[in-house]
Amino acid sequence: MAERIDNFADFYPYYLEEHSNRTCRRLHFIGTTLALATLVAAFVTLNFWLLLLVPVFGYAFAWVGHFFFEKNRPATFTYPFYSLMGDFVMYKDILTGKIRF
Repeated sequence: MAERIDNFADFYPYYLEEHSNRTCRRLHFIGTTLALATLVAAFVTLNFWLLLLVPVFGYAFAWVGHFFFEKNRPATFTYPFYSLMGDFVMYKDILTGKIRF
């Protein structure tokens, strides 16, 4: 990737290319699900220490997917905000069947 991407519409196709491995996508989905569930649990139980686990779940599963299955560098390192947005859009696309789980 030579040029800097300046908008999410241009970033998301790149993001999907970086997530072409099905196992990597599945690990992202699992990590995002656990992060969201932990976020909800923290507020339901009022145990805000659980919030410390949200980024652990969110990133650990994704990075395992990238380093061991996709064999690339996570986009988070270059585009942190777009990458987070991309993760949630890909999550929605997997939930709705637009992207294969």
